[in-house]
Amino acid sequence: MSLQRRVYVVGPSSTGKTTLCDALAKRLGIEENRLIKEVARTVIKELGLSRSDIGLLDMQKAIMLGHLKREQECEAETYLSDRSAVDPIVYAIFTAANAQDAVARKETLVSLPEFQEALPRYRQSLFILLGTVREWVVDDGFRHVGDETKLLTIFRDVLVELGIRYREIGSEMRFLPERTAFLESLATGPH
Repeated sequence: MSLQRRVYVVGPSSTGKTTLCDALAKRLGIEENRLIKEVARTVIKELGLSRSDIGLLDMQKAIMLGHLKREQECEAETYLSDRSAVDPIVYAIFTAANAQDAVARKETLVSLPEFQEALPRYRQSLFILLGTVREWVVDDGFRHVGDETKLLTIFRDVLVELGIRYREIGSEMRFLPERTAFLESLATGPH
């Protein structure tokens, strides 16, 4: 079996995105050059930022552009990614001062030409939204933790607004082998 489409695993911190991607990559023998992971962490470190800077729109823009660049560098037609350029939009909304600020921040990121170029590709891809499993939420000093339910709601809203179809995996499916098998069935089957 092999990937039949681009797959993005998204959701709040500590939902198991990278773990699930690593498990599927191992199961399917996905080469490193077709696996996109930890882009946000890399960008944050390169810029000398930390999770306390999560509210900076410039940080979210840098993460978005870093992710889109990594997608372009991936020469394969199909790949697996543990986040997407949608994630910075969600975090920009989440950290907004008020509703008006949230709309302005979202529009700033969504209107970027690089994101607009990626949007049709996203609409043709498989998006998996991972919900929170309370026991998995750990504060490692780097990830944002807290308000996972609010973040999950924002993810749902943004994906729908952007016309990106998604499947959701929540706490009802908490075992990695079960999640991996489910994702494999979606990622390797016909569109």
